[in-house]
Formats: sequence, C-alpha cells, structure tokens
Amino acid sequence: MKPEEYAAHDALGLAGLVARGDVSPEELLEAALARARATNGTLNAIVIPMVEEAHRSLAAGLPEGPLRGVPYLLKDLHAFYAGVRLTNGCRLFEDFVPDHDSEIVTRYKAAGLVIFGRSASPEFGITATTESTLFGPTCNPWALEHTPGGSSGGAAAAVAAGVLPVAHASDGGGSIRIPASCCGLFGMKPTRGRTPAGPDLGEGWSGMSAQHAVSRSVRDSAALLDATAGPDLGAPYWAAPPERPYLEEVGAPPGRLRIALQTRSFNGAPVHADCLAAAREAAELCSLLGHQVEEATLEVDAEAVRQAAGAIIAANLRATLLDRVRALGRELQAGDVEPFTFAMATGAASTEAAEYARAVRIVHAAGRQVARFLEGWDAILSPTLATPPPRLGVLSLSNPDAQEFLNGLAGMTGFTQLMNVAGNPAMSVPLYWNAEGIPIGVQLAGRYGDEATLFRLAAQLEEARPWAQRRPPLPEATTE
Repeated sequence: MKPEEYAAHDALGLAGLVARGDVSPEELLEAALARARATNGTLNAIVIPMVEEAHRSLAAGLPEGPLRGVPYLLKDLHAFYAGVRLTNGCRLFEDFVPDHDSEIVTRYKAAGLVIFGRSASPEFGITATTESTLFGPTCNPWALEHTPGGSSGGAAAAVAAGVLPVAHASDGGGSIRIPASCCGLFGMKPTRGRTPAGPDLGEGWSGMSAQHAVSRSVRDSAALLDATAGPDLGAPYWAAPPERPYLEEVGAPPGRLRIALQTRSFNGAPVHADCLAAAREAAELCSLLGHQVEEATLEVDAEAVRQAAGAIIAANLRATLLDRVRALGRELQAGDVEPFTFAMATGAASTEAAEYARAVRIVHAAGRQVARFLEGWDAILSPTLATPPPRLGVLSLSNPDAQEFLNGLAGMTGFTQLMNVAGNPAMSVPLYWNAEGIPIGVQLAGRYGDEATLFRLAAQLEEARPWAQRRPPLPEATTE
C-alpha cells in the first residue's frame, strides 16, 4: 500500500478497504509501521512498541468488527494489555506488566483494531504536556520545539503525523482536547460514565477522567465511541445510552442551535489573542450555518474549583504511588517520580478525610451550575486553550521554575477542566491555525449525556471547513 494512499483514509475508510478485500490488515499494519519508523525519531510519540503482539493478533484472526484491520495505539496510561508494560510515564512503574486487559482494550480488540504500540504520556497524566524523565519529550509535529499538549500528546502527535488515523486517549482535565487543539485534530471527551474504567477502577479521579480518542475525522470518533460505550460489569454508575448510534448522528442535521460564546476562561487565566480569534471566527461560522450565537458567561468559583480538583487529583495520585511502593516492599522516595509529582503526592498526606469529601461536594456543585446554565443553551463555544502551545519544558513536571509551570498549566486548562469537573461532554475542533502555522482549537461543550448534538455540529463544521487533509510540514511524513 502506497504511503499517500494510506494517509488519505480515515479509520472507517481503511476498514472499508479491508472489508472489500482491496487491502489486507497486514498491509495496513506495515504502512503504519513504515510511517512510525519515518517520524518517531523526530517526534518520540510511540514509546513502547507492540509489533509482536500486533502480528500475533493478525495470525490469530481478527473479529468482524466495524474497524477490522485498522492500526491502533494505546496510551501509556490506564489501558491494561495483558503481558505488555504499562509505565504511566513513570520510572516507578517501568517494569509493571499487567496480567489482564482493561475492558476498553477488550472492546478495542472486538472492534477489530490492531494494537501495535503505546503512545507517550507524562507521569500519570497530571500535566498538559507530554514530557517525562523516563522517555523524554514528545514534539509537536507542527512546531517541533513546542508541546503537542498532554497528557495524550503521544497519541495526538502520531495521528497528526499520519502514523494512524485515530488513537486511544484519556482526559481528566483536558487531556484529549488539549493535544487535539495543539496538533490540529478532533478530540471528544465523552460524558462521565460513558466509557468503561474497569475492571481495575470504578472511576478515574472521582469521575473527572474519561477515556476515548483523538482522530482526524469526526466519524471515526463517533464509530469508536459506538464500539466502546456502555457500562462494564460492576460499574458504579453509567451514562444513559444514546437514542441511536453516534455514527448515525454524523451528517444528521443539527437544527438551529443556541450557542453561548464564552471568551473568559473559567479559571481566570488570561486569554491569548490567537485563542480569542479562533473562537470568534468559529462563532461567525456557526452563525453562517444558521445557529444562534450570543456572548454569555458561565460564572463559577474558580479558586474553589481549582483547589477541590487539585485535592482530588493529588489524593488519587498518592494512593496510586503508595500502592505501588507497598507492592515493591519499600517506601516512596523523591527519586521515584518527578519533582512536581512528588510535591503533589507528599502534599496530599496532610489532606483530611473531611477535606476530600468537601472537595467532591464542590465539584458536584460546579456540575450543577453548568447544568443550570445549559438549560438555556445547546452548547458553549470557547477557545480550547487560553494560550497557544508553549515551548517544551514549560509544563514539564521537572521544570525548576514553579511559577512558570503553574501559569502555563492554568493557560492550558482554563477552558477544559470545568467540563471534567461537571462530567459534561466537550470536544475540540480544529478550525484555526495562527500566523506561525500552529493549530488553535475551538471547544464546544454540551449538556450532560448529549454527545449526539456535539457530533452533529462537529460534522457540520467539518463539512464547512474541512481539516482532515491539513498535515504538518514534516518531510518524514511522506517518506515510505
């Protein structure tokens, strides 16, 4: 299969070629591996190869799923694959090998996906870049000295570079939408409880974290969510099932939507002119498409939400680290993790049980504020980020300049994190590139459980301003 032919298709397009017998899954895997060899030395997007596992799955025979034969990457976070390392981007887990699959991986396999590697993540997904002491930095394909975002930056860099059309990602504060924005991709964070977290977790970060994907096309995201959505055995709660498959929403008329344009960040971070321009241009496009767009501001207690979300994340992080060192039969040491990770984990030692319970109440209250606001609107349109992608190093968990790190993180999560707190679906849509040629995403957030409206709107925007064939200026991306 020629590289340009492989790169021209999204996942459903590739699956269609396989279904018709025009190409074999083996040929698709070889095309993906060739593209990975050509780009990974520059990008450092794939950190754990799984080529032998991919060939074994092909030899065993793939199920007749909707994405049969499509190459796929798992993020090096959350998703267990039996017999394959899962490091969480951390030296402490460098040798951790699970003995079973996560439910979402089981569903990926049933869909016919061919998993051939793990993509890079920062330590435990707790920052908005993809840099780790264990594996080094991942570069943005559009601007190599800048971050691809995080924590699903390895997945986004690989998809943007044409290694594959869609890749596994997760989002606890923006980690699907942030790299989608930085790398010029579509990224949907689903509703809380939409995709399975089991069997090892009931929920991630008290429900703030969700797993799904980054993709070039809207329809791939919809098809993949159809293949993975729904509760797994023993799930503590789940989102109400959709009225029909999400793939059927792609191309369906969205109707005349009421869209609130929010230009002030939810956490008070200043908003860069490029990000404002992206949001305003998207608002104009929505108006041209017949939607009612008005400026409005959803107000929340930014400091209370910041502290509550931080307490929840830090406590969960500490529990994970303590479980690991206990399994290793020793104490946690500063050198086990990066400096900011260690500071968060040790700081959580002083969090009282009542303080944690209060933090959960605060994030639930914020979710109700979002729900009340959306009674009058179908979606909230905003920049995805309050800042263009910063240079590598700024958001590193080993950055010695704490204030630079915190300011940078606030700018990256200023619009995204509230939707994790609330549990609402939200997506980043690639409609704008700045004067430096770097993508600047636009976020659209919907009502709880209403991915359907977002998929309909995203498909309409994709048709009006096609983005799938916009590729970063990587010479390696067209090398066989």
